[in-house]
Amino acid sequence: MKIEEIEIILRPLREQLRNHKLYNTLTSVSDIQLFMESHVYAVWDFMSLLKALQINLTCTSLPWKPVKNTNTARFINEIVLEEETDRNELGVLKSHYEMYLDAMLEVGADTGKIKELLNGIGDLDSVLQTIENSDLNEAVKSFLKFTFETIETQEPHKIAAAFTFGREELIPDMFLKIVESAGKDAYPKLEYYLRRHIELDGDEHGPLSLKMIQELCGDDEVKWHDVLECSENALQQRINLWNHIAEAIQERQQITA
Repeated sequence: MKIEEIEIILRPLREQLRNHKLYNTLTSVSDIQLFMESHVYAVWDFMSLLKALQINLTCTSLPWKPVKNTNTARFINEIVLEEETDRNELGVLKSHYEMYLDAMLEVGADTGKIKELLNGIGDLDSVLQTIENSDLNEAVKSFLKFTFETIETQEPHKIAAAFTFGREELIPDMFLKIVESAGKDAYPKLEYYLRRHIELDGDEHGPLSLKMIQELCGDDEVKWHDVLECSENALQQRINLWNHIAEAIQERQQITA
Protein backbone atom coordinates (compact mmCIF):
# COMPACT_ATOMS: atom_id res chain seq x y z
CA MET A 1 0.00 0.00 0.00
CA LYS A 2 1.19 3.53 -0.78
CA ILE A 3 0.01 7.07 -0.16
CA GLU A 4 -1.87 7.23 -3.49
CA GLU A 5 -3.93 4.15 -2.55
CA ILE A 6 -4.77 5.61 0.85
CA GLU A 7 -5.91 8.86 -0.73
CA ILE A 8 -8.21 6.93 -3.06
CA ILE A 9 -9.70 4.89 -0.20
CA LEU A 10 -10.20 8.03 1.90
CA ARG A 11 -11.84 9.95 -0.94
CA PRO A 12 -15.47 9.13 0.03
CA LEU A 13 -14.94 10.33 3.62
CA ARG A 14 -13.18 13.47 2.43
CA GLU A 15 -16.01 14.13 0.01
CA GLN A 16 -18.46 13.84 2.90
CA LEU A 17 -16.52 16.59 4.63
CA ARG A 18 -16.27 18.75 1.54
CA ASN A 19 -20.01 18.52 0.93
CA HIS A 20 -21.13 18.56 4.56
CA LYS A 21 -24.40 20.31 5.41
CA LEU A 22 -22.55 22.36 8.03
CA TYR A 23 -21.20 24.76 5.43
CA ASN A 24 -24.68 25.77 4.29
CA THR A 25 -25.76 26.45 7.89
CA LEU A 26 -23.02 29.06 8.41
CA THR A 27 -24.88 32.16 7.30
CA SER A 28 -24.32 34.72 10.05
CA VAL A 29 -21.91 35.85 12.75
CA SER A 30 -24.06 34.14 15.41
CA ASP A 31 -23.59 30.87 13.48
CA ILE A 32 -19.83 31.46 13.56
CA GLN A 33 -20.03 31.96 17.33
CA LEU A 34 -21.62 28.53 17.80
CA PHE A 35 -19.18 26.94 15.39
CA MET A 36 -16.10 28.40 17.04
CA GLU A 37 -17.22 27.34 20.54
CA SER A 38 -16.94 23.69 19.43
CA HIS A 39 -14.23 24.01 16.80
CA VAL A 40 -11.79 25.60 19.27
CA TYR A 41 -11.15 22.16 20.77
CA ALA A 42 -9.86 20.97 17.39
CA VAL A 43 -7.62 24.06 17.20
CA TRP A 44 -6.24 23.19 20.63
CA ASP A 45 -5.71 19.45 20.20
CA PHE A 46 -4.01 20.03 16.84
CA MET A 47 -1.16 21.58 18.84
CA SER A 48 -0.79 18.42 20.91
CA LEU A 49 -0.59 16.30 17.75
CA LEU A 50 2.05 18.67 16.41
CA LYS A 51 4.09 18.64 19.62
CA ALA A 52 3.86 14.83 19.76
CA LEU A 53 5.40 14.72 16.28
CA GLN A 54 8.10 17.15 17.37
CA ILE A 55 8.93 14.96 20.38
CA ASN A 56 9.11 11.84 18.21
CA LEU A 57 10.73 13.19 15.04
CA THR A 58 13.13 15.87 16.29
CA CYS A 59 15.60 15.83 19.17
CA THR A 60 13.96 17.36 22.26
CA SER A 61 16.11 15.61 24.87
CA LEU A 62 19.65 15.96 26.21
CA PRO A 63 22.30 15.29 25.15
CA TRP A 64 21.35 16.32 21.62
CA LYS A 65 21.83 13.75 18.86
CA PRO A 66 21.15 14.06 15.12
CA VAL A 67 17.76 12.77 14.00
CA LYS A 68 17.10 10.06 11.46
CA ASN A 69 15.39 12.31 8.92
CA THR A 70 16.46 15.94 8.82
CA ASN A 71 13.88 16.90 6.17
CA THR A 72 10.99 15.69 8.31
CA ALA A 73 12.48 17.32 11.42
CA ARG A 74 12.74 20.66 9.63
CA PHE A 75 9.14 20.39 8.38
CA ILE A 76 7.87 19.75 11.90
CA ASN A 77 10.01 22.49 13.44
CA GLU A 78 8.80 24.99 10.84
CA ILE A 79 5.16 24.22 11.62
CA VAL A 80 5.84 24.48 15.36
CA LEU A 81 7.45 27.88 14.81
CA GLU A 82 4.42 29.09 12.84
CA GLU A 83 1.73 27.54 15.03
CA GLU A 84 3.23 28.21 18.45
CA THR A 85 4.93 31.60 17.93
CA ASP A 86 3.34 33.35 14.96
CA ARG A 87 2.63 37.09 14.70
CA ASN A 88 -0.95 38.30 14.95
CA GLU A 89 -2.47 41.16 12.94
CA LEU A 90 -0.70 43.67 15.22
CA GLY A 91 2.68 41.95 14.96
CA VAL A 92 2.44 40.53 18.50
CA LEU A 93 3.84 37.01 18.96
CA LYS A 94 1.08 34.53 19.79
CA SER A 95 0.20 30.90 19.17
CA HIS A 96 -2.56 30.21 16.66
CA TYR A 97 -4.65 28.85 19.51
CA GLU A 98 -4.36 32.18 21.34
CA MET A 99 -5.11 34.03 18.11
CA TYR A 100 -8.22 31.89 17.72
CA LEU A 101 -9.35 32.75 21.25
CA ASP A 102 -8.86 36.44 20.47
CA ALA A 103 -10.97 36.01 17.33
CA MET A 104 -13.66 34.24 19.36
CA LEU A 105 -13.86 37.15 21.77
CA GLU A 106 -14.00 39.56 18.83
CA VAL A 107 -17.13 37.88 17.41
CA GLY A 108 -18.74 37.39 20.82
CA ALA A 109 -18.13 33.63 21.21
CA ASP A 110 -17.68 32.10 24.68
CA THR A 111 -14.12 31.04 25.56
CA GLY A 112 -14.92 30.03 29.14
CA LYS A 113 -15.36 26.27 28.61
CA ILE A 114 -12.12 25.68 26.71
CA LYS A 115 -10.17 27.72 29.26
CA GLU A 116 -11.78 25.76 32.10
CA LEU A 117 -10.81 22.47 30.43
CA LEU A 118 -7.18 23.50 29.98
CA ASN A 119 -6.95 24.78 33.55
CA GLY A 120 -8.14 21.39 34.77
CA ILE A 121 -5.54 19.36 32.86
CA GLY A 122 -2.32 18.69 34.73
CA ASP A 123 -0.38 16.40 32.39
CA LEU A 124 -0.79 13.85 29.61
CA ASP A 125 -1.63 11.11 32.11
CA SER A 126 -4.70 13.00 33.30
CA VAL A 127 -5.98 14.46 30.03
CA LEU A 128 -8.30 11.60 29.02
CA GLN A 129 -9.92 11.41 32.45
CA THR A 130 -10.34 15.18 32.56
CA ILE A 131 -12.05 15.13 29.17
CA GLU A 132 -14.32 12.27 30.24
CA ASN A 133 -15.30 14.05 33.47
CA SER A 134 -16.01 17.36 31.71
CA ASP A 135 -19.47 18.58 30.71
CA LEU A 136 -18.50 18.80 27.04
CA ASN A 137 -20.92 17.29 24.54
CA GLU A 138 -20.21 13.74 23.40
CA ALA A 139 -19.06 14.72 19.89
CA VAL A 140 -16.32 16.98 21.25
CA LYS A 141 -15.36 14.43 23.93
CA SER A 142 -15.05 11.66 21.35
CA PHE A 143 -13.02 13.89 19.04
CA LEU A 144 -10.57 14.82 21.80
CA LYS A 145 -10.31 11.28 23.19
CA PHE A 146 -9.41 9.93 19.76
CA THR A 147 -6.64 12.53 19.44
CA PHE A 148 -5.05 11.80 22.81
CA GLU A 149 -5.46 8.03 22.50
CA THR A 150 -3.55 8.31 19.21
CA ILE A 151 -0.86 10.42 20.88
CA GLU A 152 -0.55 7.89 23.72
CA THR A 153 0.40 5.15 21.23
CA GLN A 154 3.69 7.06 20.79
CA GLU A 155 3.76 5.68 17.24
CA PRO A 156 4.76 8.54 14.91
CA HIS A 157 3.11 7.10 11.79
CA LYS A 158 -0.29 6.98 13.54
CA ILE A 159 0.10 10.48 14.97
CA ALA A 160 1.17 11.74 11.53
CA ALA A 161 -1.94 10.15 9.97
CA ALA A 162 -4.28 11.97 12.37
CA PHE A 163 -2.28 15.16 11.84
CA THR A 164 -2.33 14.93 8.03
CA PHE A 165 -5.78 13.60 7.17
CA GLY A 166 -7.93 14.54 10.14
CA ARG A 167 -7.98 18.29 9.64
CA GLU A 168 -10.38 20.59 7.83
CA GLU A 169 -9.81 22.21 4.46
CA LEU A 170 -12.92 24.27 3.71
CA ILE A 171 -13.78 26.27 6.81
CA PRO A 172 -11.45 29.26 6.19
CA ASP A 173 -13.08 29.98 2.82
CA MET A 174 -16.57 29.70 4.30
CA PHE A 175 -15.67 31.97 7.20
CA LEU A 176 -14.13 34.59 4.97
CA LYS A 177 -17.34 34.93 2.95
CA ILE A 178 -19.32 35.64 6.12
CA VAL A 179 -16.66 37.93 7.58
CA GLU A 180 -16.48 39.92 4.34
CA SER A 181 -20.27 40.25 4.21
CA ALA A 182 -20.20 41.79 7.71
CA GLY A 183 -18.33 44.78 6.33
CA LYS A 184 -14.74 45.81 5.79
CA ASP A 185 -12.57 45.52 8.93
CA ALA A 186 -15.51 44.38 11.09
CA TYR A 187 -13.56 41.39 12.45
CA PRO A 188 -9.84 42.00 11.81
CA LYS A 189 -8.58 39.32 14.21
CA LEU A 190 -10.75 36.58 12.70
CA GLU A 191 -10.02 37.66 9.15
CA TYR A 192 -6.27 37.72 9.79
CA TYR A 193 -6.36 34.29 11.45
CA LEU A 194 -8.26 32.80 8.50
CA ARG A 195 -6.03 34.33 5.85
CA ARG A 196 -2.93 33.18 7.74
CA HIS A 197 -4.41 29.68 8.02
CA ILE A 198 -5.00 29.57 4.26
CA GLU A 199 -1.50 30.87 3.55
CA LEU A 200 0.28 28.32 5.74
CA ASP A 201 -1.85 25.28 4.90
CA GLY A 202 -1.77 25.88 1.16
CA ASP A 203 0.68 24.44 -1.31
CA GLU A 204 3.54 23.58 1.05
CA HIS A 205 2.28 21.87 4.20
CA GLY A 206 -0.04 19.36 2.50
CA PRO A 207 2.54 17.74 0.19
CA LEU A 208 5.20 17.77 2.92
CA SER A 209 2.91 16.01 5.40
CA LEU A 210 2.21 13.28 2.83
CA LYS A 211 5.94 12.88 2.28
CA MET A 212 6.40 12.62 6.05
CA ILE A 213 3.99 9.67 6.16
CA GLN A 214 5.80 7.99 3.26
CA GLU A 215 9.10 8.30 5.10
CA LEU A 216 7.64 7.02 8.37
CA CYS A 217 6.04 3.95 6.77
CA GLY A 218 8.59 3.02 4.11
CA ASP A 219 7.87 -0.53 2.95
CA ASP A 220 6.20 -1.61 6.19
CA GLU A 221 2.73 -2.81 5.20
CA VAL A 222 1.57 -2.98 8.83
CA LYS A 223 2.33 0.72 9.25
CA TRP A 224 0.54 1.59 6.02
CA HIS A 225 -2.58 -0.24 7.23
CA ASP A 226 -2.28 1.57 10.58
CA VAL A 227 -2.16 4.89 8.72
CA LEU A 228 -5.27 4.00 6.73
CA GLU A 229 -7.21 2.93 9.82
CA CYS A 230 -6.15 5.97 11.83
CA SER A 231 -6.93 8.32 8.94
CA GLU A 232 -10.40 6.82 8.50
CA ASN A 233 -11.09 7.20 12.21
CA ALA A 234 -9.81 10.78 12.22
CA LEU A 235 -12.02 11.74 9.29
CA GLN A 236 -15.05 10.06 10.85
CA GLN A 237 -14.43 11.92 14.10
CA ARG A 238 -14.35 15.18 12.13
CA ILE A 239 -17.60 14.27 10.34
CA ASN A 240 -19.25 13.47 13.69
CA LEU A 241 -18.11 16.81 15.10
CA TRP A 242 -19.43 18.62 12.02
CA ASN A 243 -22.77 16.77 12.41
CA HIS A 244 -23.08 17.97 15.99
CA ILE A 245 -22.23 21.59 15.16
CA ALA A 246 -24.60 21.68 12.18
CA GLU A 247 -27.47 20.31 14.28
CA ALA A 248 -26.78 22.84 17.06
CA ILE A 249 -26.80 25.71 14.59
CA GLN A 250 -29.98 24.48 12.90
CA GLU A 251 -31.74 24.13 16.29
CA ARG A 252 -30.79 27.70 17.23
CA GLN A 253 -31.91 29.01 13.85
CA GLN A 254 -35.33 27.36 14.28
CA ILE A 255 -35.73 28.89 17.74
CA THR A 256 -34.84 32.38 16.55
CA ALA A 257 -36.76 32.18 13.25
